[in-house]
Order: sequence, then structure tokens, then C-alpha cells
Amino acid sequence: MADIEARTEVSGSVWKILAEVGQRVEAGDTIMLIESMKMEIPVTADAPGTLARILVAEKAPVTEGQLVAVLTA
Repeated sequence: MADIEARTEVSGSVWKILAEVGQRVEAGDTIMLIESMKMEIPVTADAPGTLARILVAEKAPVTEGQLVAVLTA
């Protein structure tokens, strides 16, 4: 199985994690929301898979391009 990485597009903080480990997601599904400059930016799945790991917690700071979740195809 191939790993699919979910990365942030912006720096900010994790506002809300919407998916759970073990959950099946489709391409485009929102995994979590990042708050940046009072805006909510979604982190989405690039391809369908099962959420294997969430690497951040709610309220944690994140940087642009940071790996925040891993899915398996």
C-alpha cells in the first residue's frame, strides 16, 4: 500500500480535526481545518484512502507545507 501525505497550505494553527484514524476518505474530503489570519483553510485528501495517522493535535501550530496526516491507499 502506498502512503498519501496530507500537508498544510498555510501557516497557522489546527482549528478542528474532522476525520478519525481508520476512517475512509475520498479525494477532496476535508481532514482538518487550519486557522490562519482568522480564516479557515481546509486540509483535504489528495486521493482516496484510509486515514492511518494524524500527526498534529487541535490548537497546535503548523507551518506551510507541514505533514499533518498520512493515508494509505
